Amino acid sequence: MALAFDEYGRPFIILREQEQKTRLRGIDAQKSNISAGKAVARILRTSLGPKGMDKMLQSPDGEVTITNDGATILEQMDVDNQIAKLMVELSRSQDYEIGDGTTGVVVMAGALLEQAERLLERGIHPIRIAEGYEMASRIAVEHLERIANKFEFSASNIEPLVQTCMTTLSSKIVNRCKRSLAEIAVNAVVAVADLERRDVNLELIKVEGKVGGKLEDTELIKGIIVDKDMSHPQMPKHIEDAKIAILTCPFEPPKPKTKHKVDIDTVEKFQNLREQEQKYFDDMVQKCKDVGATLVICQWGFDDEANHLLMHRNLPAVRWVGGVELELIAIATGGRIVPRFQELTPEKLGKAGLVREKSFGTTKDRMIYIEHCANSRAVTIFIRGGNKMMIEETKRSIHDALCVARNLIRNNSIVYGGGAAEISCSLAVEAAADRHPGVEQYAIRAFADALDSIPMALAENSGLQPIETLSAVKSQQIKENNPWCGIDCNDVGTNDMREQNVFETLIGKQQQILLATQVVKMILKVDDVISPSEY
Repeated sequence: MALAFDEYGRPFIILREQEQKTRLRGIDAQKSNISAGKAVARILRTSLGPKGMDKMLQSPDGEVTITNDGATILEQMDVDNQIAKLMVELSRSQDYEIGDGTTGVVVMAGALLEQAERLLERGIHPIRIAEGYEMASRIAVEHLERIANKFEFSASNIEPLVQTCMTTLSSKIVNRCKRSLAEIAVNAVVAVADLERRDVNLELIKVEGKVGGKLEDTELIKGIIVDKDMSHPQMPKHIEDAKIAILTCPFEPPKPKTKHKVDIDTVEKFQNLREQEQKYFDDMVQKCKDVGATLVICQWGFDDEANHLLMHRNLPAVRWVGGVELELIAIATGGRIVPRFQELTPEKLGKAGLVREKSFGTTKDRMIYIEHCANSRAVTIFIRGGNKMMIEETKRSIHDALCVARNLIRNNSIVYGGGAAEISCSLAVEAAADRHPGVEQYAIRAFADALDSIPMALAENSGLQPIETLSAVKSQQIKENNPWCGIDCNDVGTNDMREQNVFETLIGKQQQILLATQVVKMILKVDDVISPSEY
């Protein structure tokens, strides 16, 4: 450990309590870090691509998650190693920024680490490797710009967006009805998108799920779904041209804030109190009627008396609606949230063309649909599926598809998927390596080899001969000089990714390469690990 000697040869201690710490230095530290990073990448490698496998994770409290989404797998895997935590962060940042490509970015980082290990064994200094990687990633990102295609789309022609979303969904469990789900995702994004500013607020898209039905029953509702039912079973279940009062005040008489006690010693006093309460409720309901409301949505509950009165006065009501849902309803219907009955005015009411209550299956599950709203900028995707895991996984898949559609609206450049973009970059980086003198060119070549790992993993997961398939596609790219030859994962019989309609967003691919390179540089620069030792 860290011992130093003074001029008389007596040892003295530098690190405190060093017998309780373990320490790795120099090349050993780098090797152990690299093997930790590679281990994480190896787990995700098998779930890359349309034929990728799913992972089943059980949380400590026994909840089971089945997923194919890189970020989710790593979030749920309770990782202990410091370097493995970096890989988890890496896929999380890809998820936050792009939303798609979370598996590919980890596989890419693992391949870069593997190549770095070989270079370290040849005695090349880690800093030179990191610098070479940095140069190579710049070359690759510029090359992606060159081979990217612009995708023209408009609110009326959304086919290009649907094609790209289908590529994202093809690697998930839901790939059997990817066409309909991609259309739902794109329509939802186009409904809330601001095409002039090229901006999409994904918070306006609410994703709801309900167990039962089949995946094909998933639908897009131009409005809001509230998982509640009418407060009284005899209230009307179908209201057209509804005017909605959105309240955050309870339907009950005001209570003093302090502790209080009411002494009632005669029957008359009790009658008085009851009449007072009755009148209070009457006034409340009357206020709602006066402004012309035909539906009341309340954040709090109301007691039976209020419920009974509302029923008699023909004023349907929904109670216990959460704050977030209230906000979405207010955005969708163009209403205002009213905190006090005194402030209710006709301008603050929201408008909806149709409010209906729908029940599902034989269970007593009911939901309220608020449709044909004044402002159609809030939509809901309603997912049905056989079991809870399926619905959760579909939610994650839809989230990926929504993110892809959003990225395309922000920047409509695409590159070809199926490993075509990576192979093309690999060739470009390989060619550029000759122009760099010095040790860095080894690292640049290693980067080109690492780029091949993604098409290789795709071929492997599809049950093809990895090396044979990759070299065939590579030679075809060189011969015809076209950047759209990729791995034919689905056995369609053509390597042309344009015919197969396999597209990925340009910003997603660039982000993958940049993020993977940054993390690998960080891991390579660590040469001393001091950690508390395990007993």
